[in-house]
Amino acid sequence: MPTRIRIGAHDKPLALAKAERVRAALERLRPPVTATVIPVPVMARARRRGTSAVEQALLEGRCDVAVRHAKDIPATPLIRRGTVVGAYPRRGDIRDALVHPGGLPLDDLARSTVIGTSSVRRAAYLAGSHPHLKVMPLLGTVEQRLQALEAGEVDALVLSSHALDLLGQEHRISEVLPVERLCPPLGAAATALQCRNDDETTIEIVGRLDDTRTRLEIEAERVLRCVLLAAGHAPAAGYCTTRTDGQLSLRGVIFQPDGSRFATSHQHGKNPLGVGTAVGLTLLSSPVHHLIADREAHHQ
Repeated sequence: MPTRIRIGAHDKPLALAKAERVRAALERLRPPVTATVIPVPVMARARRRGTSAVEQALLEGRCDVAVRHAKDIPATPLIRRGTVVGAYPRRGDIRDALVHPGGLPLDDLARSTVIGTSSVRRAAYLAGSHPHLKVMPLLGTVEQRLQALEAGEVDALVLSSHALDLLGQEHRISEVLPVERLCPPLGAAATALQCRNDDETTIEIVGRLDDTRTRLEIEAERVLRCVLLAAGHAPAAGYCTTRTDGQLSLRGVIFQPDGSRFATSHQHGKNPLGVGTAVGLTLLSSPVHHLIADREAHHQ
């Protein structure tokens, strides 16, 4: 008899699209696995407790695997008590993408073009590199933001390339923005498959989807997030890649939300804990960090 695995995911199109890819990957395994996606409603009560609704469903036994966006998992604790990340499948494209109805690239957008984004990171980078453009806060799911674009509420959007790919909307991309121009968020385009730590059968099966390279990169990025957040510093970005010699190459950025100041640190090594800590401590010792910390203290 095939092993049955229930995959929990938030009842949002993007999370369900991730879960569907996980389901298909599990069912390609041998010996056979039967996987079912369980949509989990997002609950404000769970968020207030610091536990996501899908994580709560996992802990309560309503699903066997929780599909999480790695970038959205809180940095502390590094792992929720009673759970383990059974796998980080190979991550997708970490870059952001411009969506413009006329297919124009970012540098060709007319002055005062209104770009919608819900991200402080994207707004800061756009303010720093293209101050002649107008950035308008735009909340909602990727689908809702695309609808706002179609309705003429904004002239263009900056969205995740990976999200557009998951939703089958990659044809809308007018330009993929290199990481050198717009640094991605820590944990970008990575999926974490969370299991209960006493469910050895599920952990073993899900573990077959684990990509060692992705796991090490995400571990380094999560350590960096932990170091920065421990110092009360939120406006950050960064990404880790793996060099041909097997070493991790981690780049981290902190910035002022208005895009006026950025500080960057780059380190490489084989240990995610060491690399993430080194980048974080370097950023915290930069003049930019002190300026941001002083500004935050002034506004409290």
